[in-house]
Amino acid sequence: MELPGWCKALPAVNASLNFLATVLLVVGWRLIKAGRRDAHRNVMLSAFGVSIAFLGCYVVYHAGLSYYTGTHGKAFEGQGIARPIYFAILISHVLLAIVVPVLAIVTIRRGLRAEWAAHRRIAKITFPIWLYVSVTGVVIYGMLYHWPAG
Repeated sequence: MELPGWCKALPAVNASLNFLATVLLVVGWRLIKAGRRDAHRNVMLSAFGVSIAFLGCYVVYHAGLSYYTGTHGKAFEGQGIARPIYFAILISHVLLAIVVPVLAIVTIRRGLRAEWAAHRRIAKITFPIWLYVSVTGVVIYGMLYHWPAG
């Protein structure tokens, strides 16, 4: 069977959600640096919501891909030095993406409970990992679908 249009559109939707999460994470970081705690909380909760939407779309896309085509993902078509670069980014992205939901939930929970010292400690770990995963999600999409031979 051929992949339906709605399913073909999901990789671009996923990349857009990752990009939006990246923007929200950076805005949230800047807000807390400016001492705007309530705005920071709202933006970071929005980043978490966007990341949840990404995860839902990601699962739906891969389920649809498997159902309609019997495949589990798009093969990287790049050659030469692009291949090891792509796989290094992909492997680090996947491994870190596994821990982001747990780190984000713990960080959010501590913030919502006003456990400020504990929140700051875990946020210093969560933020760069979550940001890296969001940015590399967009890079992976670009490499798969647009660079160099996608």
